Amino acid sequence: MNSPEDNILAAHQIHREFPTTGGPLPVLKGIDLDVARRETVAVTGASGVGKSTLLHILGGLDRPTKGEVVISGVSLSRQSEKALAMFRNEKVGFVFQFHYLLEDFSARENVAIPLLVAGRGKSEAMSRGELLLGLVGLKDRADHRPHQLSGGEQQRVAVARALANDPDIVLADEPSGNLDTATGRKLHDLLFELNSQQGTTFLIATHNRELAGRCERKLEIVDGVLTNQNTGR
Repeated sequence: MNSPEDNILAAHQIHREFPTTGGPLPVLKGIDLDVARRETVAVTGASGVGKSTLLHILGGLDRPTKGEVVISGVSLSRQSEKALAMFRNEKVGFVFQFHYLLEDFSARENVAIPLLVAGRGKSEAMSRGELLLGLVGLKDRADHRPHQLSGGEQQRVAVARALANDPDIVLADEPSGNLDTATGRKLHDLLFELNSQQGTTFLIATHNRELAGRCERKLEIVDGVLTNQNTGR
């Protein structure tokens, strides 16, 4: 059991309902979750159970109907939209199923964008962008635009971008969902290398059993709550 001081992320009784013509549709019905520093945690579950919804709430991209999320001691529900946007950019990294890279910018520039948003100088931002591309094995592709990269390379750039501001936690939503099996495994290897060598904390929503099995903990969303907590590796 982790002490509260060890936790990067703590979520308490997260509920999320969506309005429909037939009335509110409850998707999350009381999620409790703690993630410790340097931990790798997988959230699994069938399509449509709310994995992405949960990650969006945990990362401050969406607000819960009720409940509280605390990251590094900061309660997200108590932040204004502007403060929350700044906090997300600096403290939370995101990797999505689609890379969401900007086509008009090079790989280096894409990685540097969160740093520029945070107010870093252009030279510093570009230097760190190149450093992070080296970390994910793409230093020689720094000047390439997204359409000049393979799907696996695009996702590696997305991972580097997620690490730009040295976030406290990285939330990955089906990070290998658009990749073939071999390329997906290479991406998985990268994530766990970053965890072991850089100490990056990962919370990963995935239906990929192999990826989930490599995480230290595997949780499953069933009927709006987290169940089946067990040790992966």
